[in-house]
Amino acid sequence: MPFDVLVINPGAISTKIAVFHGDEPVFQELVKHGVDSLGEYAALPDQIPYRHGLISRALERSGHSGISFDAVAGRGGLLAPVRGGVYEVSPKLMEDAGSSKYGEHASNLGPILAGDFAAASGCKAYVVDPVSTDEWAPVARMSGLSGMDRVCHFHALNHKAVARLVASEMGRRYEDVTFIVAHLGTGVSVGAHINGRVADVYDAMNEGAFSMDRAGSIPVLLLIDECYSGKHTRAEMSRVVNGNGGVFSYLGVKDMREIEKREAAGDKSARKVVEAFSYQIAKDIGSMAAVCKGKVDRVIITGGAANYGNLVDLLTSYVSFIAPIRILPGEEEMSALAAGTLRVLRGEETALDYAAELKKHSASRA
Repeated sequence: MPFDVLVINPGAISTKIAVFHGDEPVFQELVKHGVDSLGEYAALPDQIPYRHGLISRALERSGHSGISFDAVAGRGGLLAPVRGGVYEVSPKLMEDAGSSKYGEHASNLGPILAGDFAAASGCKAYVVDPVSTDEWAPVARMSGLSGMDRVCHFHALNHKAVARLVASEMGRRYEDVTFIVAHLGTGVSVGAHINGRVADVYDAMNEGAFSMDRAGSIPVLLLIDECYSGKHTRAEMSRVVNGNGGVFSYLGVKDMREIEKREAAGDKSARKVVEAFSYQIAKDIGSMAAVCKGKVDRVIITGGAANYGNLVDLLTSYVSFIAPIRILPGEEEMSALAAGTLRVLRGEETALDYAAELKKHSASRA
């Protein structure tokens, strides 16, 4: 009999819910939250009862409230840096997610909500390839300034899901291929996948190409001058580069559909920004080709912005010489969470222990 898996993916203004019967989603719902409904909660964990109630009511409406699930999968938030894989939700994992020790994001609620629903169903909860997945070698950590190592935060869930899919299409294992994956969403992350490990990747919050609302790598001395100009508090400056940066800083919008409309109407500013956007992403892909020593099986372009032809055409014109290109628009977070959990339930993969992996990772960096 196929396994039944509940999938929970909390976002900043929504909660995605799905029920999978084996590989097939039999129920999916996107519950949107108004700014006012979340604004009354002083701290992120305070939202848990509210979101829990919304999920319970959605499951009841769809006729799934009485199901005894075989597992619950939650989106892994900003946890400690650990290698990629499927992690059983443990007290330590829930503690780190709930405390926002490694950063605050709505996805931190994923493991906690998954753990609560799993307890009610008498099953285990899992997270898959969390944002903090870190598989770098020591050489990749050096930033150029002693005491300030590079940080690894990226769209690991979608990166690894599309890489596994393309490897399967080629009749090969993910562990036996070399890919460059470029995730183009609200944030951009470009990574080198070498034999099942993300050997290097541009941190989606701090470096690399600019994105829809993030500045990416910007001139350091100019940034320092702006920070000390007296015009911004620290919080405001953080918002300038992460939230009000990138495409938004140039065009005042964060929606590629609007930008394409402007392009079609002859807006030269929109065209210029799209050209720069594709140019910077191409440079990131080129640098990851060097990490792969030029031996790349595929370049994979994914994420929401991969739906837009002008951007993709410009980008591929730069990087098609590196390797064949596979375009996979959008992101399949819910399917990826279910697939990882099902690999464990089917005995194809062993769930990792978060506390043990955290110790191994810390020892490897010592």
